[in-house]
Amino acid sequence: MPYIQNTPDDISEMLAKTGKKSVDDFFKHIPDSIKLKEKLGLPAPLSELELLDLLRKTDSNNASMDKFACFLGAGAYNHFTPAMVEQLASRGEFYTAYTPYQAEASQGMLQAFFEYQSLVCELTQMDVSNASHYDGSTALAESMLIATAQTEKKTVLLSSGIHPEYRQVVRTYLQHLDVEVREVPCKNGATDLAALEKMTAQYDPACVAFQHPNFFGCLEEPQEIEKIAHKKGALLVAAVDPVSLGILNPPGSYNADIAIGEAQGLGNDVFFGGPYIGFLTVKNELVRRIPGRLVGQTIDKKGNRAFTLTLQTREQHIRREKSSSNICSNEGLCALKTTFHLCALGKTGIKQVAELCCQKAHYLADCISKIKGFSPAYSNPFFKEFTVKCPKPIGEINNALLKHNIIGGFDLSRYYPEEKNSMLLCATEKISKEQMDNFCAVLKQNFA
Repeated sequence: MPYIQNTPDDISEMLAKTGKKSVDDFFKHIPDSIKLKEKLGLPAPLSELELLDLLRKTDSNNASMDKFACFLGAGAYNHFTPAMVEQLASRGEFYTAYTPYQAEASQGMLQAFFEYQSLVCELTQMDVSNASHYDGSTALAESMLIATAQTEKKTVLLSSGIHPEYRQVVRTYLQHLDVEVREVPCKNGATDLAALEKMTAQYDPACVAFQHPNFFGCLEEPQEIEKIAHKKGALLVAAVDPVSLGILNPPGSYNADIAIGEAQGLGNDVFFGGPYIGFLTVKNELVRRIPGRLVGQTIDKKGNRAFTLTLQTREQHIRREKSSSNICSNEGLCALKTTFHLCALGKTGIKQVAELCCQKAHYLADCISKIKGFSPAYSNPFFKEFTVKCPKPIGEINNALLKHNIIGGFDLSRYYPEEKNSMLLCATEKISKEQMDNFCAVLKQNFA
């Protein structure tokens, strides 16, 4: 047992206390037929120097976003992160940034989460934010629980323009709760308002949820959706890209009851899919329905500013049957990065990032539309993502792009079979004009 760090004295003491004769006696319940009878064919051990060299060579085989031009979005975005974000988040007092259980003894952490909540509320123009969530998909699912509990209705309406994986998570959450999930179709890449109005009249839903910008990259009509939802007494749930709020109206301005989203693009790298950070915000009247923890500001007995956990509506703090959710954690370190990132950008910076994304996406769309065989899938306006109809299967196009150090777009037929040969493309502020021109040149050379 060379990889178990027990000394001979440790083993002797363990055997004496358990009454075993040897370490092998602990594994007698494992059938001999499935035990490995020869040594593993492992290479000889390496020195630290040799191991580091091997890791560098192995890493060079990876297609990272530092080496490749990336036009892939679909929920995970390659935004620029200022150096100060990682530097501050790497401090020892922050690096294990889970919610403290003896909370009031950790004033620094509580203040950081209070600042996070304040920034998210300012960005969304909503009343209350919790102290972070697993990710955007679970934040959407939790908003369904809020809506059904508040309205006591058993149907929720989701626009089919919401990220497909978000909708899958919603169905997973609700499958045993006697709540029906209905999907509203899209028309020209955005929620079909006529169908929505008909479905709200038919099903009297607890909420209407939509994504803005949606999964196809298109902008929705939030004011019109709000009128239809509230006319029937349904809550309005908006899933938003926080970067887009640098130039788009925030959900509070169009009377959303709940606003959620994924904040990965604010200070957190793509990380091959996680960990991410969902944000969840509500109007004041829903504050006692919000899952997770809220950090509040108060004064201590000496009259000094102080912070405390308040309205802790999860089962670890109150009786399980009174909790709003038993699946709501705090992606603390990711929340801190988001806080540092928003502070570094400020109001002017996030507006500039949003403008760059929008301008570059439209430049790229214009260039692609001039290539024979490629055309915009929809005429609706878009922010930083857009859908293109292509002359060949998307897998074939993406394989050709990889040979030129380009990561192509998302194949929409994966979730929307009717969107055959449709590619979802993304342009963030990190994409250069030269990379976009090269992308279009490769498409023209190989597929026009």
